[in-house]
Amino acid sequence: MAALPLQERPQHGDDDVPDGTMGFLEHLDELRTRIMRSCTAVASGMLVSFLFINRIADFVLGPTLRALPPGTNLIMTRLGEGLSFYMDLAFLGGFVLAAPFVTYQVWRFIAPGLYTRERRLILPFIALATFGTVAGALFSHYVLFPSMVAFFGTFNSPRMRLMPRVEDTFGLYKNMLIGMVAVFQIPTVVFFLVRLRLVTARLLWRHLPYAILISFVASAVLTPSLDPWNQTVFAAPMIALYVISIAIAWLVAPRQQDPTVSSASPHLKLVFAATVIEQASRRHRSSSTFRAVASRRNQR
Repeated sequence: MAALPLQERPQHGDDDVPDGTMGFLEHLDELRTRIMRSCTAVASGMLVSFLFINRIADFVLGPTLRALPPGTNLIMTRLGEGLSFYMDLAFLGGFVLAAPFVTYQVWRFIAPGLYTRERRLILPFIALATFGTVAGALFSHYVLFPSMVAFFGTFNSPRMRLMPRVEDTFGLYKNMLIGMVAVFQIPTVVFFLVRLRLVTARLLWRHLPYAILISFVASAVLTPSLDPWNQTVFAAPMIALYVISIAIAWLVAPRQQDPTVSSASPHLKLVFAATVIEQASRRHRSSSTFRAVASRRNQR
């Protein structure tokens, strides 16, 4: 008997195999190491921020104080309110200073489990996420929050004296900042959805009217003013981000077709055509047979 040829195992390229595997406990140990290093970097950034805490406070509160009515200052009603404000500022500054190092630690943790082709998405992800974060923070700091403070300042009168608290004002500032940073991440989210073949530029373009409607509804909720011009100013960046996302989806969409599908489609067409022809021939034979039987009966 002839020996059967041995089937070779498929060889995987470097793009299909991660660098290595780790056990569950090793993953936990690696995660603990990355978290400890990130916390140390944030703590070091907080110490550096404390050296410039007054400048940071002037930068954060500057647009808000200029938008308040003349002669209005922020007040403190609790003993530890000022300390809490400076601690929050120091943490915010420390996180900003340590953000590159923290991002690097996150990358070092997830990189061993990624394929080579998946690692190529890290640079576009960092670029888009960084741009969206900075743009959203600047828009909230210089446009959105001062406009909201100016609107609330219009209710100041001799009967009702506006005296905003530091804790309430800074808490609202942080919430608006986080919200706008999240909104400006729309291009980043669309980029990954397109790369995963979940959405297309055509689909996003088809739903553009709904995106415009949702943007104006969101601007009406975020802005306390009922002025249509004010709401249009806040809705315009959301609509612009959606349009930019459509362009990004068109640019990064996979252009290559799967070779197995392209090679199999002609064969499928031939099989389908042969099936149709066979069914038609069977119907023709059955009809001719029925006619012959009917003619014989009529002759009898």
